[in-house]
Amino acid sequence: MATAKDLLKVRKNNGIFAVTPASTVEQAIKKMAENNVGALLVENDDNKVVGIMTERDVLLKLDAKNLQADKVLVSEIMTEKVLYVEASQPLEECMEIMNSKGFRHLPVFEDGKLLGLVSVKDVLRQVIAEQKNLIRHLENYISGMG
Repeated sequence: MATAKDLLKVRKNNGIFAVTPASTVEQAIKKMAENNVGALLVENDDNKVVGIMTERDVLLKLDAKNLQADKVLVSEIMTEKVLYVEASQPLEECMEIMNSKGFRHLPVFEDGKLLGLVSVKDVLRQVIAEQKNLIRHLENYISGMG
């Protein structure tokens, strides 16, 4: 089974997109739209991850309360407790965490260093590809071709 690090190696977009807690939600939304991502990490001045802001945060904490994105800071709506995975964790574990916690994005760290962010879509796509490959090998084995 592939690991979180393996997935980051094969993804198209490996940029780490982040904002500061003092950024406005409007600035964060623009950054998300420009980079076609559903989540941004929130980093302090020392580039330490202090939160995550997702599309869901914007909808549930800003739009639903009729707040103005240009007047609200990211720190006011971000999720502070950031659950993450280690680079060596299998994708099955990542998928299990995302499913059980209801998360769509997980930061990936290795030796305390941020490597990237994986989405549930990325993980599912890779797991499905691996399962298709396994099925093909098993079918070839059963038919005597493998």
